[in-house]
Amino acid sequence: MSDTPKAMNGAESVVRSLHAGGVEVCFANPGTSEMQFVDALDRTKLMHCVLGLFEGVVTGAADGYARMAGKPAVTLLHLAPGFANAAANLHNARKARVGMVNLVGDHALRHQQFDAPLSADVAGACAPFSDWVKSGRDAGSFAQDAMEALAVAKGAPGRVATLIAPADIGWDEGGQMAPVVAPQGTARLDEDALAAAVQALESGEPTIIIAGNSVLEDTAALAMLQGIADKTGADIIAPTSNRRHERGQGRAAVAKIPYPINMALEVLSPYTRALLVETVPPVAFFAYPDRPSLLLPANCQTVTLCGVDGDGPAALAALGDRLGASCAKVQDTPLPPRPGAGAITLQNIAAALAHAMPEDAIIIDEAVSSGGDIFPAGDAARPNSWLALTGGSIGIGIPLSAGAAIACPDRPVITLQADGSAMYTIQGLWTQAREGSNVTTIILANRAYEILKGELHNVGAQPGPDALSMLNLDRPHLDFVAMAKGMGVPGRRVEDVTHLMQAIEDAAREPGPYLIEAML
Repeated sequence: MSDTPKAMNGAESVVRSLHAGGVEVCFANPGTSEMQFVDALDRTKLMHCVLGLFEGVVTGAADGYARMAGKPAVTLLHLAPGFANAAANLHNARKARVGMVNLVGDHALRHQQFDAPLSADVAGACAPFSDWVKSGRDAGSFAQDAMEALAVAKGAPGRVATLIAPADIGWDEGGQMAPVVAPQGTARLDEDALAAAVQALESGEPTIIIAGNSVLEDTAALAMLQGIADKTGADIIAPTSNRRHERGQGRAAVAKIPYPINMALEVLSPYTRALLVETVPPVAFFAYPDRPSLLLPANCQTVTLCGVDGDGPAALAALGDRLGASCAKVQDTPLPPRPGAGAITLQNIAAALAHAMPEDAIIIDEAVSSGGDIFPAGDAARPNSWLALTGGSIGIGIPLSAGAAIACPDRPVITLQADGSAMYTIQGLWTQAREGSNVTTIILANRAYEILKGELHNVGAQPGPDALSMLNLDRPHLDFVAMAKGMGVPGRRVEDVTHLMQAIEDAAREPGPYLIEAML
């Protein structure tokens, strides 16, 4: 028998090259056209392979992984229909500017002319949810295509790169390893923008600094942001939705622009100057009768210190140097009184969470209608990383937590999950169970799409019983404890706020996933 190794096929060349470029995890829901990748992943043993039972779980988990690991994972998806299932959470990843590489299988090149049952325009399906799309054409150059995709995903800002993989170039021999391609770095700080920022902050006019992305992920940058505010009298705020925000004791507290349109307009109404750092001018989520789309006042002069492709922490350091500002000595947000026994309400839930959060927890926030009331908990609690729904496409919380737990297996993860959006990707609990992840999922059960009831009123409607029946989760009620048990996740239902705190503390100490259905 010959000892000559089998020639490398296209799929193996992609797997080996991506791993050489730093990719360690593959989140997958593969089909027939991806079996050559399944085989290559098995034979090489180079990546941790994580199965999701729905493609939206796969992409949501890859998003959570990238937010905490600081580097992209790869996903493995099946043809245009599989990508369509994945698209909602890819939308969220794009809005978060999270790097991700998608490998999307397609029919073999010779088979594409026959309009097989699963045939569709794969590239057309991928384009609206990707920053870069390319289809491989032969086994020899397939790995080079993958390394181009990886460079796009790792560039500044992070991007979603999708490589379409016709089945035959995956199984064909002739695959060649490809070198790492250097990603695009951050944009250089513009001296004119720096001067304009200094002028705005020294104008004496009411000024607000809106800072996002990597500024919120860097505790030193947050301290400098607070120091600049202290020096100049400016106020600081974060965008409504942020991919990651380092919060808690020892870290500068930064409020966020509220989601409700009237509250957002009120918060921003006093300012005639705004300074943007790694973000864009704030925009309302939706249009409403008699309300503007842009949230800053019409007379507000806006200066962009650095865009989303810039280095916000470095820009703030340069700005602080010009102003003679230094990092602030952080004043901790006082811990609220520990709630006594009683029903779980929006008035006591933030205090309960602030007391119950363990040290260095990763908080996944898809609380939706409860989110505004819960958000203050993050500032008063022990140090934590707060990850939020970024693109408004609900159904990310459970998958996001699965990916974050894989990136940081030694940190407890707590998911604040609305009941309605939980049903979009409830299968992610199974992935948590399979991986043995320390994730505590708190279902905030108000048994309604409560946020949509508010939106119904915002557009001037006077809802009757038929309208409300489309927004209530009843007839029958959902039993999340039973659903979790069916996917291997133990859980309990709680109705008292002291029981909620105890359940969170107990679950975070134990390995493996746990679900708490908190009745509001």
